[in-house]
Amino acid sequence: MKNLEQARFNMVEQQIRPWNVLDMRVLDLLSKVKREQFVPPAMREMVFMDMEIPLGYGASMWQPKLEARVAQALQLGRGDRVLEVGSGSGYLAALLSHLAAHVTSVEIVPELNAFAEKNLAVQHIDNVTLVIGDAAQGWHGSYDAIVLTGSVPVLPEAFQDSLLPGGRMFAIVGDGQVMQAKLTTHVASGIFESSTLFETSIAPLQNVLQPKRFVF
Repeated sequence: MKNLEQARFNMVEQQIRPWNVLDMRVLDLLSKVKREQFVPPAMREMVFMDMEIPLGYGASMWQPKLEARVAQALQLGRGDRVLEVGSGSGYLAALLSHLAAHVTSVEIVPELNAFAEKNLAVQHIDNVTLVIGDAAQGWHGSYDAIVLTGSVPVLPEAFQDSLLPGGRMFAIVGDGQVMQAKLTTHVASGIFESSTLFETSIAPLQNVLQPKRFVF
C-alpha cells in the first residue's frame, strides 16, 4: 500500500502538476478516486504511467495528465450536469461526478458499458447514468459541460446545440497524427468561443462525422 501511494504521489508531482493542473479540487480527487480500480487487472502495473491503457474494443484510458487537465478545464460547479461521450472504464466519469451534480455517460460498446458500471458500483458512485448508445454525432438533452473521450475529424454542431448558456465542451478535433484539444464555451445565445488548449493525438470515436472531401 505504501508503494502504491508513493506511485500515485509521483504521478501527480511528475506528470500532472507540470502540465499546469493546479486546481486543488482536481488534485485531491486523484487520491480519492482510486485509478487502479478502474483498469483491467492485467494492466494495473501501468496504472500510474504516462501512457494510455488499452481497454479492448479499440478503446483506451487516457493518460493521467489528460484526465486531470480535462477535469480542470471544464471548471465544473456542484450544480452542473455533464455529458460524457465514451465511458471507457468509467474513471473519467467518476472524477467528474465528484465535481458536478450528475454525469450522463454514453458508450457504444456494451462490454465497456458493463465494465464501467461495475467499476462505478464498487466506488458507490450513484450520480452517473450509464447509457448504451451512439453519441458520436450528438445526444439528446442539455448540459453544462460535454466531454468527448475520442477524437473527431469534425465537431458536430449538435454538441454545441446541447450546451446550456455558459456551458463548456472539451473535444479533441483533427485527423491524423496532430490534433487540437479544444475548449468551446457557449458565451451567449448562439455565440460560441473556442480556444486551443494543446496538441495531441488519440483514437477517434466510432461513427464520427466525416469532413466533406473532394472527389476527382
